Amino acid sequence: ILERLGTNIVHQGKAGAGQHTKMCNQIAIASNMIGVCEALAYAKRSGLDPLKVLESISQGAAGSWSLSNLAPRMLAGDFQPGFYVKHFIKDMKIALEEAEKMNLQLPGLALAKSMYEELAKA
Repeated sequence: ILERLGTNIVHQGKAGAGQHTKMCNQIAIASNMIGVCEALAYAKRSGLDPLKVLESISQGAAGSWSLSNLAPRMLAGDFQPGFYVKHFIKDMKIALEEAEKMNLQLPGLALAKSMYEELAKA
């Protein structure tokens, strides 16, 4: 049944491991999106062509799905959501709560969550 839903199917372990894996994904995306947005803002403010910057940096160490797929949409003024911010905030809250149970601090995620909460208010 999973093969009908996707192509990258990886058994993560015992019950609950998949949920923790989802949290890893959301943590990576949350902080990565801050970097994508700040890189675009920096490129524009410094007088660079943001599309040329994307062409240069998306294939190197900065490369990510968000940089390659979402950044060009943002530059084109296409801000159609791919995921509801309220659901993303919920996931970040869960990740922070689970991290606290493990005595793990995630300051980058906490910062990202606060920024997304501000966005949700707008």
